[in-house]
Amino acid sequence: MTANDVRDAAHRIRPLVRRTPVLTSAAYDSEAGLATFFKCENLQNGGAFKIRGAANMILSLPKETLARGVVAFSSGNHAQAVAIAAKHVGAPATIVMPEDAPRTKLEATRSHGAKVVTVDRMRENRDAVAAGILKETGGTMVPPFDHEMIMAGQGTIALEFLEEIPQLDALITPVSGGGLISGCATIARDINPKIRIFGAEPEDGNDTFLSLVAGQRIAIPMPNTIADGLRSQKPGELTFPVIQKLVERIIVVTDDELRQTVKFLLSRLKILVEPSGAAAAAAVLFKKLPKDLGSVGVVLSGGNVDLEQLATY
Repeated sequence: MTANDVRDAAHRIRPLVRRTPVLTSAAYDSEAGLATFFKCENLQNGGAFKIRGAANMILSLPKETLARGVVAFSSGNHAQAVAIAAKHVGAPATIVMPEDAPRTKLEATRSHGAKVVTVDRMRENRDAVAAGILKETGGTMVPPFDHEMIMAGQGTIALEFLEEIPQLDALITPVSGGGLISGCATIARDINPKIRIFGAEPEDGNDTFLSLVAGQRIAIPMPNTIADGLRSQKPGELTFPVIQKLVERIIVVTDDELRQTVKFLLSRLKILVEPSGAAAAAAVLFKKLPKDLGSVGVVLSGGNVDLEQLATY
């Protein structure tokens, strides 16, 4: 994947993807101690950034391939994205989702016309279930992160961000399998070779942090974190080398820090961000970035959270 792949993706996904706003908050800047700019993918079509990668891949498939359908596995945001993109092109979609995924994500995926197959994430292998569906249908797998078309699509966030706020010292995104940060880092460093790239992941889902320390991809047990979209157990085969090359550091945040950040964003900026989507903002709010930065761009990657869960924060 190259920076030009990201630029190509930006043109391809226009029919389905919104150019999301960039917000600021004097109260947040005062608390965090630096100028912060928020790229609000929680306001994206489907409520999360995932539509960018899913649209880039699905809109590139020929009609005869689309006729056999698409298959994906996801805890929710990628599921909705694939369902939306598949509906747009008239392709059947089957999504494998954990049975304990947030209800709003399950319902939203079904509402876009996708067939949802639920699995017990602790007992069943979702990859194996998805592989079985592929064998039956002859469809195309749309992976959540480890594919160059997915990575390039996600990178369009940073392309838009730096077109609007070109002077950023640093960029930070949430990290799960690495599709978002690898795509964003590729285009951001092409536009501004001096920009510093950081990632944030939950304390109990620190596979990328551990992998960078070890110098190789490390697998962890199934994470137990409120950040349901950041429960990857191992960085991607394609994404990890990009992270090694371009990302300065992965910052770990606690579930309590995620809760506090979700509440801060809701009360001060008046925007709803899910715990997974607030990971990068939490790293900044709790002053975990290097002290020599003057400004940072923060990707708020999603806003799909059950209201019942929100009420417990």
